Amino acid sequence: MATDLAKYAEDNGIKFFLMNFTDLFGVQRSKLVPTSAIGGMQKSGAGFAGFAAWLDMTPAHPDMFAVPDGDAVIQLPWKPELAWVPGDLYMDGNKVAQAPRNVLQSVIAKAREKGLLMKAGVEPEFHLINEDGTAISDDRDTQEKPCYDQAALMRRYDVISEICTSMAQLGWGPYQNDHEDANGQFEINWDYYDCLKTADQLCFFRFLVKSIAEKHGLRATFMPKPFSHLTGNGCHVHASLWSLDEGTCLTHDPHGELGISELGYHFLGGVLAHAQGLAAITNPTVNSYKRINAPVTSSGATWAPNAITFGGNNRTHMVRVPDEGRFEFRLADGAANPYLLMAGYLAAGLDGIEKKTDPGKRLDIDMYADGHKARGAKKLPLYLIDAIRLFAKDKIFRSTMGDEFCDAYIKLKTNDWDQYSQHLTQWERDTTLDC
Repeated sequence: MATDLAKYAEDNGIKFFLMNFTDLFGVQRSKLVPTSAIGGMQKSGAGFAGFAAWLDMTPAHPDMFAVPDGDAVIQLPWKPELAWVPGDLYMDGNKVAQAPRNVLQSVIAKAREKGLLMKAGVEPEFHLINEDGTAISDDRDTQEKPCYDQAALMRRYDVISEICTSMAQLGWGPYQNDHEDANGQFEINWDYYDCLKTADQLCFFRFLVKSIAEKHGLRATFMPKPFSHLTGNGCHVHASLWSLDEGTCLTHDPHGELGISELGYHFLGGVLAHAQGLAAITNPTVNSYKRINAPVTSSGATWAPNAITFGGNNRTHMVRVPDEGRFEFRLADGAANPYLLMAGYLAAGLDGIEKKTDPGKRLDIDMYADGHKARGAKKLPLYLIDAIRLFAKDKIFRSTMGDEFCDAYIKLKTNDWDQYSQHLTQWERDTTLDC
């Protein structure tokens, strides 16, 4: 039985709820609802105008209602009288098929029909920058190789420790915090869960990080490539498949190569086969392609893939097998919509299982130094518009994630590219004004 939000409010001293949904561009939308009204809202949902968010709707569409998932409610550790609760969008009594959380749930349902449950953990990277976004916030964080820099980490102890403590209060199981490869960049890791719960957590994590950074007079960004000379912000996904009772990891075989089962390799084969179109989901902005197709950064490596390959415990590939029974998908960046991210990987992997797709032989080479030796390895898209077109051609995403979602996503993302293309940059003025 779903959590009764009115009782939850009474038991936990909640005064207001943020009735939340995430749109196609990953923007979180909410209404602030007083506890006195939460009972009715839990039954019928909070009303929104779909056209006001990044969804393919017009002002003529009827009201859209976010019906809260009471089991996913989160009390804000830094503002405990407030709770955040993600909702499923409905219109005219039917689920909105293009809504990201609904899309993920529909793909999860298809996996369940096959007796499969995907569990996932994430590694979201972010920069702590100054308020106007022009520079990192720590003037002393200047090392050429700043990864794991203890001094730089401790200068941001107050922010990082408050974020981690908040996650521990929520029971997420955070287990390490580190300064990452770029100056001003950090990462916090926590336990893995079923992919819907992890997607909800990732949405809230971004809210949490930004809110606590603001408390300390800083700004947090998950932008894929906020500084051209520094490593960008990835969002690596560690994924495994399980039986529905969660008792057996189906991607694990102690006798399989690298401890991966035959089913696991078929899942991987699907992800590799659909990676070019999947990039439109995992790397959804113009800026995303400045991370995965970047020149060498000041640290000496981008830590981002540009080809569709997999290896063992080797971070230069798009997919790494860091341990038995799981994959690390290294393609996604900090702009990826958490729900669509999980849905895209799962949809691609399910097709691989259905078709028994062979991922090919693993590569043990350093793709950054010797990538030219990987004969036949497909390249990732160079630009957002390339990824959108490849996504549009990939029939598996349409059949698994739905026509309404695919049509809406392609339309809005193409418009996004068109707006970018129409923008006059200073580089254009510098290079062509004297023509």
